[in-house]
Amino acid sequence: MTTGLRRTLFRRSELVRILSETHPDIQGPKYDLGEQLGQWLELPDAMTLFSVLSAEDGRPNSSAQQANSDLPAELMRLRGTLSDAINNDGMFHAAVPSGQTAPRIPFPMPSPKATAGSMPDFTPFHRYYLAHQREMKTAIGNLRANARRALAATSGAGRQLAGLDATFEKSLSAREHTLLANIPILLASSFEKRYAEHRAAMADDATESGDDPATWPQPGSWLEAFCNDTKRVLLAELELRLKPVAGLIAALTSAPSHATE
Repeated sequence: MTTGLRRTLFRRSELVRILSETHPDIQGPKYDLGEQLGQWLELPDAMTLFSVLSAEDGRPNSSAQQANSDLPAELMRLRGTLSDAINNDGMFHAAVPSGQTAPRIPFPMPSPKATAGSMPDFTPFHRYYLAHQREMKTAIGNLRANARRALAATSGAGRQLAGLDATFEKSLSAREHTLLANIPILLASSFEKRYAEHRAAMADDATESGDDPATWPQPGSWLEAFCNDTKRVLLAELELRLKPVAGLIAALTSAPSHATE
């Protein structure tokens, strides 16, 4: 790997870095961020953004509540909950052991109709990824809204930052959804590659007749490898989705609160 490529990968998010390992054609942005942002924003969004930036940095509302000091802990709990949901997919558990929480979004098992030598259907795995995306979006969106309210109660500058975040979230949500919805499509090629490698190994070992789909979820299988691929990508996407709310909470914890009872 050249020095230039190392620097490029270093500047990328973990999500892009992971995807680029299996999709070398994925390139980093080659445009000016400000210019591209201007193209993404519609006129009403741009006018709202101008209004927020032009707002006076006045005193906070006298009835504002004290900033919520529990938000950093809530962020940690949310990260842990969503990470556990990704890791505890239950793929290798035929039955949930007593005392263990059942996975909320189980990793798909091979279809009873699956046959050796036939490419398995990726659709259940696509739905699995989208279900985790929906859970992340809802939970993180709620915390982000709470962080904005708390930040807006601290000062005029806090209100301005909260307003900027709300504007960007609303304006860019559709584009974000479109971009992130492409991730499971990229994973489909990894799914196909893992299965192709499995079939090639079976052919090399002259044991094709023993390729029982019921064994695919077992440790060391091609499906376990794909499950781990999926976990890595989901965990990287989780960290990417958490960045805006983490930034708001960092601003909140470093900002003096002038709100009064």
